[in-house]
Amino acid sequence: MDPLTHTATGLFLSRAGLNRWTPLATPVLLLAANAPDIDIIALAGGPLNYLHWHRHITHSLVAMPVMALLAVAVVRLAGRRALHWPGAFAAALVGVASHLLLDWTNGYGIRLLLPFSSRWLQLDLTPLVDPSIWVIALLALLGPVIGRLVGSEISSGTAKPRHYGRGFAWFALAFLVLYNCGRSVLHTRAVATLDARVYQGAAPSRVAAFPSGNPWRWHGLVETSDFVAMADVGLVQDFDPGHATFFHKPDPDPAMDAARRTHTFQEFLEFAQFPLWRVSPAPDLDNAFLVELLDMRFGNPLAPGFMASAIVDSKMQVLRTDFQWGLPRAR
Repeated sequence: MDPLTHTATGLFLSRAGLNRWTPLATPVLLLAANAPDIDIIALAGGPLNYLHWHRHITHSLVAMPVMALLAVAVVRLAGRRALHWPGAFAAALVGVASHLLLDWTNGYGIRLLLPFSSRWLQLDLTPLVDPSIWVIALLALLGPVIGRLVGSEISSGTAKPRHYGRGFAWFALAFLVLYNCGRSVLHTRAVATLDARVYQGAAPSRVAAFPSGNPWRWHGLVETSDFVAMADVGLVQDFDPGHATFFHKPDPDPAMDAARRTHTFQEFLEFAQFPLWRVSPAPDLDNAFLVELLDMRFGNPLAPGFMASAIVDSKMQVLRTDFQWGLPRAR
C-alpha cells in the first residue's frame, strides 16, 4: 500500500488504545507502520537493484522484530525520553505487522517467508492506492478535529480528551478488515467468471483478477498455451470474453534463450508472474534482434510497464540489456 495508508493505520492503532502501552507510542507506531519501506534506499543502485530488494527481507516475518526494534530505537534517541521498552516493542511489532498485512492485500506481492522461500505472496484485493480507504481514513482523521471544535463551542474546557479519536480509529480499523473481506468475496467472483469462459476456442490454463479503484470492476488476465488475454470484469454486468485483448506468445527462439541467460532477465523472471516475450528486428542494427519480456500484471505490449529488454546479434550474443520500471496501471 501507499505510505499515507500505512501512516494513517499506525495513527489509528495508537488512538485505538496502543498509546497506553508506552510513552511516545504514537511516533513509535508511525515509524513502525512504515519501517519495512526502508528498502527504498535500494533505488540508489538503479531500477533493477530496487526490483530485487523491494519488498525483500525487510518485508519478511523474520525481519519483523528488527524493524520494530529500529522504530523504537529511533524514537528513543530522537525523543530523548524514557520508554516502556516491552510496551514500545510490542506496539512496534503491531505496527510492522500492519504494514505487512496491507502490502499482502495488493497485487504487487510480498515475500513473507524470506530467507527460507522467495515465493511471492499476494491476495490481489486492493490497488496500491485505494480511494475508498483514503476517504474513510480522511473521515476518521477529520472526525475528532470537528468534534473537538464543536465541543469547544459548547464548553469552556480546552484540554484534549484522554481518549481523543478512539472511536473514529476503531471505525477506520474495522473498515479496513471488513472492506478487505468484502473485496475477497468479489475477487473470488471475478476469478470464477474468468475461469468459466472459453477464449478463442481454448480453455484457460491460468487466470487472475487484479483490483481497480472500483471494487465491482477487476482487471482480468487469462493465460493459455498460445496467448495471454486481458479483459476487464464488471461484476454488475454480463462478461463477454470476445471483448478481451489477445497477445499471442512467440514461438521458441534462440534470441530469447540468449536473453534469458543474462542477469537482467533472470532477475526479472524471479519477479514476473505473467511473463510475455516479444522478439522483433532490432532498430538501427542489421541482423540483430530486440528481445522484450513484460509482466502482464503491469501493462501490455502497447503500454509496457515492468519490462526487460535485450539486443541480441545474429551470433546470439547479447550486446546490451535494459530494464524499464513503471506502473501504467496502479496496483
